[in-house]
Amino acid sequence: MQKEVMVSNALPNEPLEKEIAEILDEQIGRHRQLQICHESIVNAFRAITSTFEQGGILYLCGNGGSFADAIHIKGEIGKSFSMPKKIQDPEVLAELKKTDIGVELAGALEQGFPTVVLGESLSLQSAFNNDVDGQLVYAQELNSFLPHIRSGLFLGISTSGNAKNVNAAMVLANAYDLTTISLTGALGGELAEKADIAIRVPEDITWKIQELHLPVYHVLCLMIERHFYND
Repeated sequence: MQKEVMVSNALPNEPLEKEIAEILDEQIGRHRQLQICHESIVNAFRAITSTFEQGGILYLCGNGGSFADAIHIKGEIGKSFSMPKKIQDPEVLAELKKTDIGVELAGALEQGFPTVVLGESLSLQSAFNNDVDGQLVYAQELNSFLPHIRSGLFLGISTSGNAKNVNAAMVLANAYDLTTISLTGALGGELAEKADIAIRVPEDITWKIQELHLPVYHVLCLMIERHFYND
């Protein structure tokens, strides 16, 4: 039986906040093929914001161009994306202002969201590839977190949906009861079957799928940022 997916404070069928709905509508207006993905994008947005609200980590996973997309997502939400997001915690700011370098940090640093791209640790990847099984290395890296930090969400990216290493990591994420999201092409593959939320862009050629993945995760980044920093 499929797990209950975490959602933010909004009820599953409750309309999006006006400004967030406008962001999504504007992006779908520019990429009309994505209208078919509207519901799954909304569900992904709610699950990701709920994860961050609960102090969880977003785990990203993919190969080749999809690995680059995972790094791209981390780059967008690890700092300011479309609006300024300076440190706001008054206790942290007061402590930083005690030193010159702290004052510099307080003025320069931007708020981001906790995000891990599986596969960025080359030393772990090399060791596990050599000693065990390279197809399971993403799952191994994920397993260095999940026994200790159970709050999180897994987003697997694969144009075919059949990448074994991404699927293995999703199986592990499901075993630890994380909410799981797949971002694939129209067929979805095994990844979409395993995911709690499946975003299937309406293309079946690799480069065309990748062209539609970018506006999907860009709009998710915009919506997430506006949700937490709407003032």
